[in-house]
Amino acid sequence: MPLSEHRITPADLISDAQYALERSARRAALMPVKRLRRVALGPYCTVIFESYENMLFQVQEMLLTEKGGAAQVPDELAAYNPLIPQGSELVATVMFEIDEPARRARELARLGGVEQRFFLQFGADFRADGVPDDDDIERTREDGKTSAVHFLRFPLDEAMKTVFRDPAMSIAIGCDHEHYAHLAMLGPATRAELARDLT
Repeated sequence: MPLSEHRITPADLISDAQYALERSARRAALMPVKRLRRVALGPYCTVIFESYENMLFQVQEMLLTEKGGAAQVPDELAAYNPLIPQGSELVATVMFEIDEPARRARELARLGGVEQRFFLQFGADFRADGVPDDDDIERTREDGKTSAVHFLRFPLDEAMKTVFRDPAMSIAIGCDHEHYAHLAMLGPATRAELARDLT
């Protein structure tokens, strides 16, 4: 499937046997790109900007490990295709990574609604707020505890896309939750990689 189509179809997939042969090479080729798409935000939050290539790899991994065959393919495509950016957005998985269980529970209990507080800042002129992905799962519970993983979209209009491609403009990913206020600049290599998502 051409990247301009912004989705994975069954025709893009190879057999489990063929994928097993190619798996190491594919992982090695993808790792440098995944590093560019991974941004640390504050002490324990990681933002991973997703792509067609990332999602294709994940689908092939799931098919190989779960051995569901052709019957499994529709479910995997339904799960991973929504995480492929559609040309006027960036799509991110946001993870709060705290190894110690008790501390993780305490911190997540303080971060209710955090999925509503992420944004991209373009210099002083533009801000694109993250929109939680509508996957029918409440990421913040009634007791205020949030999930360790969130899926966000950052819709960009034409002016924002133009600015994003301008190397003279500073761009940052941020969170302004009262208990997790942090900002991280996107480096030139990361910006160049993410610009591939914009058409």
